[in-house]
Amino acid sequence: MATTLNTAKKLPRSYHDLVAYRPPMVITDRVAYDNAMELMNALTSIPKPSVGQKTYRRTWSVLIRDYEAKHHVDAFEKMTPVDALAFLMEENGMNRSDLGELLGNRSLGSKILRGERELSKAHIKVLADRFRVEPSLFL
Repeated sequence: MATTLNTAKKLPRSYHDLVAYRPPMVITDRVAYDNAMELMNALTSIPKPSVGQKTYRRTWSVLIRDYEAKHHVDAFEKMTPVDALAFLMEENGMNRSDLGELLGNRSLGSKILRGERELSKAHIKVLADRFRVEPSLFL
């Protein structure tokens, strides 16, 4: 699957049509993973995604995260906690404000990602629950 900006513009807008275009399925090998990442790149390059596109993107994000959890554990081990958080945010279509809202203070997301604030134990618990990862990823 070749992903270009043109591909992103051609993606259907409704969830139903996206599923018909490419049904979500469990990723079992590297080729399927690479194809899923190309699709995700196309979905994340849409300037104003529809609700259906956002839902479809979240669906693929879960499938990608599941594959990575089983096959790319070492990649997370090489990341700093902030890098891991930034990666998970990107995979879930979250921005700094979304992070701040998740942690209870809209401006907190930017401060954490810039290294101006550290994650508290409460923040780590919230993030681990939200992204379904081990809390130790953020330590």
